[in-house]
Amino acid sequence: MGADIHPHAVVSPKAKIADGVCIGPFSIIGEKVEIGRNTIIDSHVVIDGHTVIGERNRIYPYVSLGLPPQDVGYSGEDTRLVIGDENVIREFVTVNRATAKQDRVTKIGNNNYLMAYAHVAHDCTLGDDIIMSNAATLGGHIEIGDKAIIGGLVAIHQFVRVGAYAFIGGMSATVKDIPPFMMASGIRAKLYGLNVRGLRREGFSRERIDSLKRAYQIIWREHHLMDEALQRVREEIAPFKELDILLDFLTSSKRGVVR
Repeated sequence: MGADIHPHAVVSPKAKIADGVCIGPFSIIGEKVEIGRNTIIDSHVVIDGHTVIGERNRIYPYVSLGLPPQDVGYSGEDTRLVIGDENVIREFVTVNRATAKQDRVTKIGNNNYLMAYAHVAHDCTLGDDIIMSNAATLGGHIEIGDKAIIGGLVAIHQFVRVGAYAFIGGMSATVKDIPPFMMASGIRAKLYGLNVRGLRREGFSRERIDSLKRAYQIIWREHHLMDEALQRVREEIAPFKELDILLDFLTSSKRGVVR
């Protein structure tokens, strides 16, 4: 009741469709799908599997959500895709549901913008306010922090983490973790300093930006071993929230961090 479903859409009677949802012609909605209030789904969209979509999302034509993971070990296990609120998912984006190898769920948070042809593989976790530019591609089990920006044609290796407020330039290949607040770019991505413009845009104070710059210099420009560099940062820079986030990210890295 209260949903606007085009007569040429194919919607399972078992799907849970909230009030205010609009589903365009030739879209296909599977039986385990749940769609929240006021989400708009254009024509030729396929949503299948155990997929939960929140409120006020905008999903453009030829998007594919919740289909099985592209993993040769997947054997039809009951896994999920969960998408939050107010996301924009542009043409030809693909987001796969999870495998049974981790938490059985692929997660996308709120207010993200996924541009055309972007791909989010199985078991990925995306935070909030992220931009994935055209044809950006995530392998499986990747974590992307809040407000990160992924450039066009970027490819990120499985199990890599990208920290909050990080920026990855277009056509980069990333095989190690990208620390929060930093800029990275290159065929094999390297760090190019603090994402100063992005941090200013988000209202970071000059004092905090300068402190993060100093931390960057100590860790990546003064040729210390990592443990040594982290200790120097703790000794020289007064602690604050963002610095703690950076240091925790570095100490918890399993794949290693881009240098």
